[in-house]
Amino acid sequence: MATDPDLKALLEAWAYDPDDCVRIVTLADGREVMQVRLPLGIEQYELDGRPDGHRPHDAESALDYHIERSKKTGASDFQLSPDDCVELFNEGVLYYYRYLHLFQINDWRRTVRDTTRNLLLFDFVASHATRYEDKHYLEQWRPYVLRINAVAAAMLELADECHEKALLIVRSATEKIEALPETDEDTFKFERQRSLEALNDLAAQIEKNMPLTELQKLETQLTEAVTAEQYEHAARLRDQIRRLQENK
Repeated sequence: MATDPDLKALLEAWAYDPDDCVRIVTLADGREVMQVRLPLGIEQYELDGRPDGHRPHDAESALDYHIERSKKTGASDFQLSPDDCVELFNEGVLYYYRYLHLFQINDWRRTVRDTTRNLLLFDFVASHATRYEDKHYLEQWRPYVLRINAVAAAMLELADECHEKALLIVRSATEKIEALPETDEDTFKFERQRSLEALNDLAAQIEKNMPLTELQKLETQLTEAVTAEQYEHAARLRDQIRRLQENK
């Protein structure tokens, strides 16, 4: 019996909304997947493993396969052919689209996982590609991936009220981007500038919202007490501040 391939009913059941177009659903087999509504269709991503669910070379991913090859060959002697690089580049795009949507729905943990994976891809290709253009092809996007990785990692720390750790992550990523070698690629220059601005803005927001330490609270109270001419209270606050500083 012929089946009707028309997707109209499926698409009408989930109207396209650019501000709300990503969802996590549980399938009949109990597996969770991510679905993305596009203007004219729906994409589906596996949440674990390779986004399209394929297992190239019977490995979880082409990157895993080539890393295992490098271990058997010896890292110093291993080389990636132009065809190997094309395979890895195309696979990297799949992970890019997944972490882009994961970032959109604030799935910070999986965003960190996928951006870390693509940064590993960048390093692996830069170390083993035989052609100069392949070695440097991905570097134009490194500032962007470092930024997304850092923002997601910082958000995880902020969720646990670890403001200092979040700030350290953001500042470390900023330093890494600033230390990247200059290139003539317009994409690199744009992404580097945009990423540095975004990370500096985030660092400022974290500092602004960072809870005061006990010492900072006492110093604020001291200033208020002196302004209000509450000198006895100010003296007690000075004693508390002195004890805190001595116990550091």
